[in-house]
Amino acid sequence: MAFQLKFMVPLILLVSLSLVAPLIQAKDVNYCDKTADYDVKVSAVDITPYPVARGKPASFSISATTGTSISGGNLVIEVSYFGWHIHSETHDLCAETSCPVSTGDFVIAHSQDLPGYTPPGSYSLKMRLYDGSKHELTCIAFDFDIGFVSSVADS
Repeated sequence: MAFQLKFMVPLILLVSLSLVAPLIQAKDVNYCDKTADYDVKVSAVDITPYPVARGKPASFSISATTGTSISGGNLVIEVSYFGWHIHSETHDLCAETSCPVSTGDFVIAHSQDLPGYTPPGSYSLKMRLYDGSKHELTCIAFDFDIGFVSSVADS
């Protein structure tokens, strides 16, 4: 009995992790200018749920590091679908993270509901971070998917 229990615990843990892992997806981060020495370095982008569901809230969490404090600025987000620019928006940095941003690690978190009519497929997102003087601190790009689930189907 102890022998079976000894192997069941790791199996249960593995099954549990395999059910949770698809909900959080770390995306590969590409810098817009691969030769630039950006003041803010991005280490990861996590998207929950993944793939993003149409008509449902999606959260983007960007882990980054800075060598200097940042008192404010803007995030400029551009979204493309099959290479076509379809959406742009600008956010106050201090609405997405605690300001001032201290030297070291920090997280930019953004949540958004996507309309139920958003077409499923692969999207590209480009995010630029500017300080209060409009100096570009970083520029990253990553791809994400929007699935077929929709709130319209749920109602």
